[in-house]
Amino acid sequence: MQLNLKNPLVFFDLETTGIDIVKDRIIEISYVKVFPNGKEESKTMRINPGMPIPPASTAIHGITDDDVKDCPLFKNVAKQLAAQIEGCDLAGYNSNRFDIPLLAEEFLRAGVDIDLTRRKFIDVQTIFYKMEQRTLAAAYKFYCQKSLENAHTAAADTMATYEVLKAQLDRYPELKNDVAFLSEFSSFTNNVDFAGRMVYNDKNQEVFNFGKYKGRLVEEVLKQDPAYYSWMMNGDFPLNTKQKLTEIKLRGFNAK
Repeated sequence: MQLNLKNPLVFFDLETTGIDIVKDRIIEISYVKVFPNGKEESKTMRINPGMPIPPASTAIHGITDDDVKDCPLFKNVAKQLAAQIEGCDLAGYNSNRFDIPLLAEEFLRAGVDIDLTRRKFIDVQTIFYKMEQRTLAAAYKFYCQKSLENAHTAAADTMATYEVLKAQLDRYPELKNDVAFLSEFSSFTNNVDFAGRMVYNDKNQEVFNFGKYKGRLVEEVLKQDPAYYSWMMNGDFPLNTKQKLTEIKLRGFNAK
């Protein structure tokens, strides 16, 4: 099934030094850019993370420090990558919880201004979990009747994710071939920040989604406990979370 697209849709996958959105870095990114007319463009690039790759991570994706020592830093390719995904919607496997938050962090660290919040995000894993409850390899076998060779390489995982989404649309008539629908369907929560530390409630108000103030309005907490803002800004939170928190705080000042 050809995807029904209004904007180009970029399927992408990251291989990283680990799973900490704040501390870990990208070492490989692969994407397949699908255009509304069905045309496809793909690219894979290795990135020097500027830090050692833990052996436990190498054991998963097979990429070593020596493999990336002569590769560019993310900041050197950030503008090029941003230009490739500008105006595109994004899709991946577990991308809403990991790949998109980490990619946003890398762009912020590189000082590249790209507003991902205006894009639609499709998380194929979420669709799969809501429908069948499996891993990517199992999803590929289940939907496409193929074995996933070279799993945990960005290129293989990216193409498998693209194929799985098309097969999901063929299999489930209740899934609309529409990016806006798939984006909403593949989201568990309506996040304010990519890491989901803050979410929108049923009144479209920002509330904290963790800690002692979970469920409380962010604006209300910042007024009643100003030190909480400083604690978060000095804490080990993603840059995107701090950015959104600051926007809410400044909005409160401007409203006075």
